[in-house]
Amino acid sequence: MQPFARFSALFKAPDLRKKLLIMIGLLVVFRIASHIPVPGIEAESLRRFFEGNNLIGLLNIFSGGGLSRLSLAMLGVGPYITASIVMQLLTVIIPKFEQLQREEGEAGRQKIQMYTRLLAVPLGIVQAFGFLTILQRGSAGGGIGTQLTFTPLEMAITIVTVTAGSILLMWLGEIITEQGLGNGASLIIFVGIIAQLPQSLQQTVSLYDPTKIPVYLMFLLIAVVVTAGVVFVTEAQRNIPVSYAKRVRGGKLMGGVSTHLPLRVNQAGVIPIIFALSLLLFPGVIAQFFATSKIAMIAEISRSVVSLFNNSTFYGIFYFLLVVVFTYFYTAVTFDPKRIAEHLQKQGGFVPGIRPGHATMIYLKAVTNRITLAGALFLGVIAVLPLVAQGFTKMSTLTVGGTGLLIVVSVILETMKQIDAQLTMREYENS
Repeated sequence: MQPFARFSALFKAPDLRKKLLIMIGLLVVFRIASHIPVPGIEAESLRRFFEGNNLIGLLNIFSGGGLSRLSLAMLGVGPYITASIVMQLLTVIIPKFEQLQREEGEAGRQKIQMYTRLLAVPLGIVQAFGFLTILQRGSAGGGIGTQLTFTPLEMAITIVTVTAGSILLMWLGEIITEQGLGNGASLIIFVGIIAQLPQSLQQTVSLYDPTKIPVYLMFLLIAVVVTAGVVFVTEAQRNIPVSYAKRVRGGKLMGGVSTHLPLRVNQAGVIPIIFALSLLLFPGVIAQFFATSKIAMIAEISRSVVSLFNNSTFYGIFYFLLVVVFTYFYTAVTFDPKRIAEHLQKQGGFVPGIRPGHATMIYLKAVTNRITLAGALFLGVIAVLPLVAQGFTKMSTLTVGGTGLLIVVSVILETMKQIDAQLTMREYENS
């Protein structure tokens, strides 16, 4: 179905139109919340502080610019995403959680979802305290035009307020997900990224230089190529052929069919980038805390660490390596060749030319390692692409790709698939 026909079909169906309007309304609420500022700081000075800080500036995309405005939605859905990642890892590591998800079905998944919501609250408190403390230290060091200070009561109220804002966005995201037209948390991040495009275009136009027309044309060409590459790699998969032996069950002959096991090139999505950002932030955040220490040696070391992590070359190389490592790590955690091989063997399935059981596990592990290398290098390049673009164009407003582009493309593709599924199901019910 063509995009325009798909959109038209959405509005023709009353129930789907209602879901779409609810989703749009909730996203508007998110945008309003992202413009409600915490009082006591000059917005323009805060923006300059974020532009000069690689460590904090990248996280701003996950809040839709709310972090740079110190708004009610400054944390975005970050605490909820972090809680989801932690619970996903615990499900793999802790047998009790794995059993809860596997054996109790939908009830077990609802319990895990409840634990995720509860975990998001303390994570939001910790993140709010960390960001506000960094901003205080930054203002004290001259990074912000005006001195940003909070009394203990003001700090507590602000932490509660922004944590409540993050929980509000989590709730909005879950309601959006329930509409069946896309993942709520991803759509909130997607809308936040798209909302920043007009400002970037305005800045680019204001800095227009006729002598740089070839640079602008080259940027547009690369942007198109990168977008096409992101779509291709996001959708790319390796199909492992699987055959099922014929067997008799209940007096009926079953099996004897051939299918395939799809292995995506980028199985980890944007999770490795989020992991890498979290780890990349940790040394800089700790150093920022001690940068104003009264002990000269500690303050000097802290400032050196902050300066090192603000160096684009070091930052880019370290960021790239972390993304590659975490891509392998997350794929190994979420994709278990042994379990899949055992499941195929129990169901009478086998990979042609490969013995069932242990040999199949080794084969799947080898194939996964090879395609994960391509996915890891792809994610690494996408992560550092804005830094490379800025280095060549010498313009901070011209950034090709990056995490934002990967999220935008992934969300659009996933939303289109869910919309197609809704329309297909409706056509099937009406036939």
